[in-house]
Amino acid sequence: MAKEIAILKRAKISEAQKYVLLAVLGAAIVLGVAVSLVMHFTKKISFNISVIAEEERAIVDYSNTIKRIGICKAPAGAVYTDAELKACTPDDIEVSMVPNTLRSDILERMASNQALNSVQKDDSSSCLNPITGKSYTYEEIQKFYNDAETPEARSSASKLIKSCSALRIIPDALPSTRNEEALLASLNKIFLVSNWLPESLSPAGNDGVYYPDGSGVGVNQIQVALSVEADSGTTMSVLSNIERSIREFNFSRASIEWSAGALKLESVASAYYTGKSTLSETNKTIKVDNTDKGGSKK
Repeated sequence: MAKEIAILKRAKISEAQKYVLLAVLGAAIVLGVAVSLVMHFTKKISFNISVIAEEERAIVDYSNTIKRIGICKAPAGAVYTDAELKACTPDDIEVSMVPNTLRSDILERMASNQALNSVQKDDSSSCLNPITGKSYTYEEIQKFYNDAETPEARSSASKLIKSCSALRIIPDALPSTRNEEALLASLNKIFLVSNWLPESLSPAGNDGVYYPDGSGVGVNQIQVALSVEADSGTTMSVLSNIERSIREFNFSRASIEWSAGALKLESVASAYYTGKSTLSETNKTIKVDNTDKGGSKK
């Protein structure tokens, strides 16, 4: 009898141990699932926070860029709203509304710079005042801009500032496009000032890229073959006027011959122009684990 009781007790103990083991196993499974869910939602929340932070940073950078350039009036808050960006019309605001910006610096400070204004410009007929017959002064152009009552009139005055004020010196000295005809026309004006007609003047056909600081970011160049044969005074006058030109010429190769009172110069020179500037949109990839971030551009 005692043996049967012992066997029964042992069977109940074994059964109880099974229930306890199953309970512990179930609790462990529930705890594991709970921990996994907590980690999953924690990563998801962290990812969303990172995305929102990057979006806010991008919005701030975008707004600051617009502020620095002076495209729109300053926003009511820290950043531009969609409504403010939609209502923004650059030609509908005056430069006085965007002080201390790139736009105001260029259209006011640089355009009125006396040092730039003192340099000879290649004025066109559109820059001549029909009343005085002389080139527009900065004050006259600025008055057109300030008196403009419509975006169209202000846009026209803004273009006049860019093409007829001191700002014209910048593209004259370093054009933004390759234009061999304009280069040869500039040289021809120099020859006319020197009272000399060229025997030979043409692009040399040897294009290259000039890197002034070795950084790999430079300007493109056009090579020009130049042949001058005249008396020494005329030849030196041509070289002197080329040297005084606002457009830079770099003579890379030259040979000089003196014969029968004439000085003959055979040379190859380079003139420069900037390449096109392009803006690219940058995409930043944020991964869920927040341990590997990469970037891609397009």
